[in-house]
Amino acid sequence: MTFAKMTSKGQVTVPKEVRVKLRLSPGDVLAYELEGDSVRVHKAEGFDGQWHRAVAGTLDEWHSAEDDEAFRDL
Repeated sequence: MTFAKMTSKGQVTVPKEVRVKLRLSPGDVLAYELEGDSVRVHKAEGFDGQWHRAVAGTLDEWHSAEDDEAFRDL
């Protein structure tokens, strides 16, 4: 088990063992999944805009003016 202490600003240094295991680099994003009183942390994968555009036309429930507005800047 690996430990890290949180600062008064809520910041935590990711321990080297975790950075190596997750292949983390500066600028990577971590995702947190709450599970009861626990949290799972994993490396978040980037958003693939090209894939989204390719499948967006096949998803009728995502085809509205509101969705176009929400995804415009991605």
